[in-house]
Amino acid sequence: MSGSKDQSVETHTVSDEYLRKRQLKKGVAGWVLLASLGVSYVISGDFAGWNFGLERAGFGGMLLATIVMGLMYMCLVLSLAEMSSSIPTAGGGYSFARRALGPWGGFLTGTAILLEYAIAPAAIAIFIGGYVNELIGIDGPVVYAAFYCVFVGIHLWGAGEALRIMMGITLLAVIAIIVFALGMLPHFDSNNLFDIAVNSDVAGASAFLPEGYMGIWAALPFAMWLFLAVEGVPLAAEEATNPAKDMPRGIIASMLVLIVFAAVVLILVPGGAGAEAMKSHSAPLVGALQSVYGTESLAAKFVNLVGLFGLIASFFSIIYAYSRQVFALSRAGYLPRFLSLSGERKVPVWALIVPGVIGFLLSLSGEGDLMITMAVFGATVSYALMSLSHIILRRKEPALERPYKTPGGTLTSGIALLLSLVALASTFVVSLQAALWSALFYAVMLTYFALYSRHRIVANAPEEEFDLISGAESELS
Repeated sequence: MSGSKDQSVETHTVSDEYLRKRQLKKGVAGWVLLASLGVSYVISGDFAGWNFGLERAGFGGMLLATIVMGLMYMCLVLSLAEMSSSIPTAGGGYSFARRALGPWGGFLTGTAILLEYAIAPAAIAIFIGGYVNELIGIDGPVVYAAFYCVFVGIHLWGAGEALRIMMGITLLAVIAIIVFALGMLPHFDSNNLFDIAVNSDVAGASAFLPEGYMGIWAALPFAMWLFLAVEGVPLAAEEATNPAKDMPRGIIASMLVLIVFAAVVLILVPGGAGAEAMKSHSAPLVGALQSVYGTESLAAKFVNLVGLFGLIASFFSIIYAYSRQVFALSRAGYLPRFLSLSGERKVPVWALIVPGVIGFLLSLSGEGDLMITMAVFGATVSYALMSLSHIILRRKEPALERPYKTPGGTLTSGIALLLSLVALASTFVVSLQAALWSALFYAVMLTYFALYSRHRIVANAPEEEFDLISGAESELS
């Protein structure tokens, strides 16, 4: 057992052979590919899911919720850009929190990220089923299983190959959004934005806010769906060509692109087809085009077909994200160690397969909006902890090498922390059931850590080496 500075855990030094069996392929991702990865994580949110916020809040409420969440994500991304350039490991947010908050803080953050990334693909699989049903009339478990098998299989083929395929799929999805925008612009009518009936029984109700002030709060999880998972870019740090430069460029560029896409779909979908008609549509971009050009129109069919690639892009890339988070937590001993075995092709085999099976089983519920809320619960917990980590690292380690520095410093991360707590509270407003299921998952994972894995932490895993170094420095001083 090593001399861990934190007495609440027990760390053990493993052999070099252990780490050799748990390696990722380095140098496969430059900043352009990382930016594409960030867009890919999120782009499915433009094609389905966000429009449920129209039902909760109307256009005005959803617009305000999107502005607030866009600010939160921008502040978070700027904070992550700094930390990922300073601490470039596959653990991403878990690595940052581990360094700032210790092993318990690292595990809390990693578990929250894992909750988000294990559940988000299940929600996306359900939305994929809706698009496939529009195309060929097939939906349900057969579709979900086929997509999980194919895309987990591609990731097992190799990281470089998977990321390049993902970039191509993402480009197709971007083309679909551009075609949608060009097709809907001539049909935009601002009156369509405000056609949802006003609920006169709630405070602040108006044509702009048909569900009143509370509607804004209830729409926050769906506004997050337009940006959810962009924070996963740092999970590719160990596979980046030059993490110090590539990580900040990649994550900031992807966020800027996503803000533009969010504005396009939020304004043109209800502005062309009406907020009332689109508030619960399973494929809102397709539905909007069908409403103005007809169900058999070429534009609608094209966006339905190519728009499917938007869902596939996020589904595909979040599989990458959950595998790297599981890999990092497992390599360091927080999760069962076999999950980080990487095989000959240097991809985390079991970290891809096991969460994939769990996600498929969750998709069988068919509750896409419930899955969104559960993913948002995990995301907001992780955002709060990552933002707090940025603040603590700035104060605890002012001399830490920072190739990129967050504009605004701790004020920026403080805004992200505050807004993430507001968003977390909103999940209980939207669906108490989803929040409670998420809390149960958290409780199970924390029990596992408290009773078992905290006694088996791998001291020489990359994310844990800081504790060894700082512990040795304490002994020398």
